Amino acid sequence: MDTSSTLSHTETWCLLALVGASINILVNTVQGDGAPLVASIALGGISFATAFSLIRWLGPVFLKAGLKGKDMAKPRRPEMYEPETMGAVCAVVYLLALIVFIPFAFYKDIVAATSGGGNRDVVLEPQQAENGRYLHRFPHGKLASYLSGLLSLQSIIILGIGDDLLDIRWRHKVLIPAFGSIPMLIVYFVDFGVTHVVVPLPLQPYLGDSVDLGWLYYTYMAAVAIFCPNSINMLAGINGIEVAQSLVIAALLLFNDALYLAPITPYPHPATDSHLFSIYFLLPFVGVSAALLYHNWYPSKVFVGDTYCYLAGMVFAVVGILGHFSKTLLLLFAPQIFNFLYSIPQLFKLIPCPRHRLPRFNAATGLLEASVTEWTVPPSQFIATALHLLHYLHLVHITKNKDGQIFESTNLTILNLWLVWMGPMKENRLAWHMVAVQTVCGALGLFVRHRLALLVFHHDNRAFGIS
Repeated sequence: MDTSSTLSHTETWCLLALVGASINILVNTVQGDGAPLVASIALGGISFATAFSLIRWLGPVFLKAGLKGKDMAKPRRPEMYEPETMGAVCAVVYLLALIVFIPFAFYKDIVAATSGGGNRDVVLEPQQAENGRYLHRFPHGKLASYLSGLLSLQSIIILGIGDDLLDIRWRHKVLIPAFGSIPMLIVYFVDFGVTHVVVPLPLQPYLGDSVDLGWLYYTYMAAVAIFCPNSINMLAGINGIEVAQSLVIAALLLFNDALYLAPITPYPHPATDSHLFSIYFLLPFVGVSAALLYHNWYPSKVFVGDTYCYLAGMVFAVVGILGHFSKTLLLLFAPQIFNFLYSIPQLFKLIPCPRHRLPRFNAATGLLEASVTEWTVPPSQFIATALHLLHYLHLVHITKNKDGQIFESTNLTILNLWLVWMGPMKENRLAWHMVAVQTVCGALGLFVRHRLALLVFHHDNRAFGIS
């Protein structure tokens, strides 16, 4: 038996203990008044244990099915194939956790709507069985938002699995998340429909307190749904980086959500329900991602595949759009935004763009170096001048031939740029550096959102009574 596909006795008992404790918590919430936040934490624990076990057990199955890949940042040996597309396993576990959570999320509302104001012991006469129900009190809008988010995630997972199986080209798959965003955008339009944005103080004398963007606001939200999954996928190439950056963003979002809960913010607050909605989607995601990171961290035993990148990005898009804090979300994506802007010359073929732009492994030193793209034809005068300027600013490294013409330049990704700045390093060290960059940038983003924003706006919406 392949011991790499089995759980050790310690792992088995720890996971069983976690599942047992989580189930006990769920049972207690049903016997009480619901406590959906507690139930969501418990489902996060069950999601972690389930995903952890399935990733281990299904590895040989994926290899046998041909879902495997070679680690390009390791010594190239024929036998070094690892299971790929393990993000699909996490995605399925995550979806099931969200589905199971539905009764817990609306437990109090279901009881109040079906038993006469919350008394579960009330007995209805046959003629009152339908007319006596209080379904008009049920928060159908909240349920619609939850289900639309779930449907968007299901759509993006199906498309992500298709991408992993068919290896769709980047230019064809870049708009895939737009289709997954349609359900939540429709519900946003029907249930919420706010397209006004607050105008910064210096511009208010000219534009007023707010501006209605109309259909442009939906275009912006669709762009957010497209950007988030693709940006996670673009900042990739070393073990653990896709999952690690997603976990950092999720943790920062949970911290931001906690700021709107009692006792930090007075209750009831207009934004509390929106941030609880975000927490319910994020906690199971953190569970499955932590399980995947354990197996995907250096040295990786499995690869995540594009499905996980699509899932992670769409989770953030769902909570940001339906939780009504998409601008705060983008502040946490500062490294991903920089990586996208930095990559534009290669994405639009102004600079040759190879199929893979991940850092180059040097077998002699065991370190990662910035990978390069080769110029088979010397660049135009304009491009050469731009590259020389970027080289002078230490934003790219170029290599010239004896005639002074550029024949190599480093690939334009944040990982390669970091190696240009810091020099060659071990793969796990580079991953830790990126985790630190993501954490610092995210923390600064939240500081800007809740402190520096007061320089250009009247107030932070955490103030009591401000929506």
